[in-house]
Amino acid sequence: MQYDTIQNQKTRRRFIGDVGYGMLAASVGASLMDEMGFAAPTDLTETRLNFGHLEPLVVLLQETEPSKLMRELVPRLQAGLPLKSLVSAAALANARTFGGEDYIGFHTMMALAPAFRMSSELPSERQALPVLKVLYRNTNRIQEFGGREREVLRSIPTQDISSTSSNGIVSSEALREAVRNRDVARAERLFASLVHGADPTSLALNNALVCVEDETEVHRVALPYRAWDLLSIVGMEHAHTMLRQSIRYCVKAGQMSHGADNESPSTILPRLYDQFHLESESKSNKKVDSAWIRQFSETIFKSTASQSAEATAAAIADGIESDAIGRAITLAANQLVLKDRGRSPREEQIGKPIGSVHGDSIGVHATDSANAWRNLAKQSDAKNRVACLILGAYQVAYDRVSRGGDFLHWDAMPLSQSLDRISEKEPVALLQQLDDAIKNNLQSQSASLVARYGQLGHDPKGAFDCLLKYAVSEDGALHAEKYYRTVREEFEAAAIEHRWEFVISLARVTASEYGKQAAGYQEAVDLLKV
Repeated sequence: MQYDTIQNQKTRRRFIGDVGYGMLAASVGASLMDEMGFAAPTDLTETRLNFGHLEPLVVLLQETEPSKLMRELVPRLQAGLPLKSLVSAAALANARTFGGEDYIGFHTMMALAPAFRMSSELPSERQALPVLKVLYRNTNRIQEFGGREREVLRSIPTQDISSTSSNGIVSSEALREAVRNRDVARAERLFASLVHGADPTSLALNNALVCVEDETEVHRVALPYRAWDLLSIVGMEHAHTMLRQSIRYCVKAGQMSHGADNESPSTILPRLYDQFHLESESKSNKKVDSAWIRQFSETIFKSTASQSAEATAAAIADGIESDAIGRAITLAANQLVLKDRGRSPREEQIGKPIGSVHGDSIGVHATDSANAWRNLAKQSDAKNRVACLILGAYQVAYDRVSRGGDFLHWDAMPLSQSLDRISEKEPVALLQQLDDAIKNNLQSQSASLVARYGQLGHDPKGAFDCLLKYAVSEDGALHAEKYYRTVREEFEAAAIEHRWEFVISLARVTASEYGKQAAGYQEAVDLLKV
């Protein structure tokens, strides 16, 4: 594992920025500055991270004015710059700038790998579009945040990458305690020490998860999964840089109240480990059919958070294969998209009207969370795998009630009356009707058209191609790329009997989000001449 050290100079621009921060903080208060997203200046003795051969491209993405970005990047791509290099540089620029502490910033980081994977589904001449769209958002937010002069992540001095405990042993429990105490400096040192070993990539993930598992909240779990997913693009040597964002996020987020009816994750996990003897390596090789997955998903969906967690622990103890449990969890979460009544009048915002379900809706958040827990369970060690499955189930049940709504009694899309109105059977005609429904923001009709398309056994590629087009072009309130990729992953993982439910949800969300084109998209289209 490399810990980069470079530059220790304070420029005139940085000096002015620090003075400006101090004056503003004196006026409105440091806590409000934090809520507004202003990061405090870092200490002068800290050094900047350096990313070697990618450094010039990283700096370009940090320093270029957004209005000039597309004209800088498109010629480079046309001259042979790999799209993968651009995504890698963007991920590192994002991590270095925001460190997991800026809402728009970390949402943009989470969109990078999905955008890159979306590109492989497009014709060659259009493959850069989803990436360029997210790169524009990335650079724009970096500039709003303060660019290179306000970078959050700094290199950790070598002398600090050592034990800070009295007995000379660094443990993941000590790291978790530092996070709980909201001591970011100590947490950073401990995390660096823990991953400075023979297999730093695995250590980085498993030690970060110990802190993540203290709470269940969409960004807390989606951030480490999307950071981990990016490592296959950026390179595993950057595991520490990418995952330390999660440590800082957990410190900043703290812990929350889960109500009288639910044990908190930090108390229910140790209880269930003990009750079901889950601390030791558990066998998870008992095969189950799709009917079991459906039934267990209903148990998760209808239970309280604590009951759902306990049912999952019992299934793990019974040896049910982890993949089946994970698929039941995501199937349950998807019900929150299918049954959602949409935003209420009090939740209405610009770009998120009454009845809309895109962006940070209950269902999109819940499905992204469940997808992250399921994938992290597959990548982590035995103890964390158990925790991820238990907390994934806990969170679905918690999400069902935490933001209001009578999901147990609401009907799921496709509604029978809407489905019955569709008489068309030919795939081309159905997809044309789907395209028209999306452009008219007809959520129920879009869902029904995809349901009928799937029932008739038509090629899934046709439906995904239609939906992908808008996942690329539309803003989606920070969630279009990530949610599209979540649905893609769940469709590929699900049993044949269940897979189209995820596409129905995507059709609904796509119809909801249509009408606000992403910034930078049209310029990229024009420059690429597609």
